[in-house]
Amino acid sequence: MSEVIDRPLRDDEKPAASRLRIVDCDVHPSLHSVNDLNEFLPKRWQQHLREYGSHLRTPYLFTTPYPRSSPLIARRDAWPPTGGPPGSDLAFMQKQHLDPLDVEFGILQVLDLFIFSQQNLEFGAAIQRAINDWQLAFWSHRDPRLKASILVGQDGVDLAIAEIERCARIGEYIQINVSPRANEPLGRRRYWPIYERAEALDLPLGIHVGGYGGHAPTGGGWPSYYVEEHQSNAHTIAAQLASLVIEGVPERFPKLKIVFIEGGFGWIPSAVWRMDQHFERFRSEVPHLKRKPSEYVREHFWFTTQPIDEPDEARHLRALIEWVGVDRLLFSSDYPHWDFDDPRFAFKTPLTEVERKKIFSTNARAVYKL
Repeated sequence: MSEVIDRPLRDDEKPAASRLRIVDCDVHPSLHSVNDLNEFLPKRWQQHLREYGSHLRTPYLFTTPYPRSSPLIARRDAWPPTGGPPGSDLAFMQKQHLDPLDVEFGILQVLDLFIFSQQNLEFGAAIQRAINDWQLAFWSHRDPRLKASILVGQDGVDLAIAEIERCARIGEYIQINVSPRANEPLGRRRYWPIYERAEALDLPLGIHVGGYGGHAPTGGGWPSYYVEEHQSNAHTIAAQLASLVIEGVPERFPKLKIVFIEGGFGWIPSAVWRMDQHFERFRSEVPHLKRKPSEYVREHFWFTTQPIDEPDEARHLRALIEWVGVDRLLFSSDYPHWDFDDPRFAFKTPLTEVERKKIFSTNARAVYKL
């Protein structure tokens, strides 16, 4: 006959969880309307937004340069029944994503209003500040599972530092975000003050794909098709990894943690092999590097899983995971976008329970101190 316990259960008496709780490192919230920002945006910039809108180094206004296969690059079922764009309704996000998939923490990645790519730097800084405050008021304070990032425009470094310091005083943000499509490669010294503050504050540097720095998204020029532009996300991340490593950012800031978000990870082995090979031949050109590029990558960089590579043979994905390192991978869903990765089916190769727990939870907990 079992014992009846008339007291709160100790941890060792509680039943095991039926499934792993998830840390999702890429959840996209959206503004229901730009008017959501009015309480955070000074009147001057509200008027500027209405009268002049965005000023980007791209010939397109209020839209992306390539048409998407689905409006707002979103899943067809992600449009809230209450109206508004996908990702704009917290209750619907909870019902569709956070609750059924048992998301313990979701890290917010805001893409609205091209916040990283505004060429009017003062306007950009005002929008970034408003978005950073909006993340807390509309999302984190309403659902503590959702964690905000400090969004800053990397090309206005002084303004970025001021915003980092302001948000750090608030103390509710878990990373600093910049764009990989900047005006210059991210390894350049002009951006180093941002990295210095991130390291001093012990906040990871998040680099999510996207943005418009005024350059073609591929090394070969402007693509003809959206599928080409979408493919170029991985190329952009690979180029920035090389810039950061070879220009010496990890060597100069040894405690800085860098997370590449939504760039996948299938390209990493070949990119790192090539860097190591070239380093052996040209190391006299870069005496500031004390170790091989692959060593910096394995110690200072993390990569989110979405969009996960799906080779025809599961063993190839398994080999890729082992080469990159289970400790370097952080699960991301990219909710609510059309290429969303469902955590129940994302890895089409066997993982041990220890590996699964690392990728879906404990790696991100360690990086973001959750």
